[in-house]
Amino acid sequence: MIALVPLAAEEIQNPLIPPIPELVIGLMAFAIVFGFFAWKFLPAINKVLEERREAIEGGMEAAEEARTEAQSVLEQYRAQLAEARHEAARLRQEALEQGTALKEELRAEGQRQREEIIAAGHAQIAADRKAASQALRQDVGKLATDLAGKLVGESLEDHARQSRTIDRFLSELEEKAEAAR
Repeated sequence: MIALVPLAAEEIQNPLIPPIPELVIGLMAFAIVFGFFAWKFLPAINKVLEERREAIEGGMEAAEEARTEAQSVLEQYRAQLAEARHEAARLRQEALEQGTALKEELRAEGQRQREEIIAAGHAQIAADRKAASQALRQDVGKLATDLAGKLVGESLEDHARQSRTIDRFLSELEEKAEAAR
């Protein structure tokens, strides 16, 4: 063992610099392996990279087309939405106008019916007044004839005479009533 130590001491060199023969053999092995990989695998790797680049570019173009199409669809939807809002506003205005017209029509119909009812009421009152006046004339005439017969002392049963007396008496009453007004 002692003999080996001096030999090792003579051969000590810098550990960062390999011996030249090993360096040459390592470089040649690297060149052979690199050449083999470049010859065998580089075309396949380039082909895959090219396909990937084309796929990415195609995807970007497709995405751009999709974005453009989505933008145009969005604009169409916005236009349709604006049109729908305009149509809704128009329908709302039309319904409001129809409601107002219907309300006015119903008000006019109610006014007309009210006037018909009032006219019918006035006509009924006039007819009732006329009937009451007629009944009152008959009752007053009967009472007046009975009273006149008692006063005069003779019977006033003659119908023509009785009618003339009643008419004259009532005419006098009406004249006094109109004069009092």
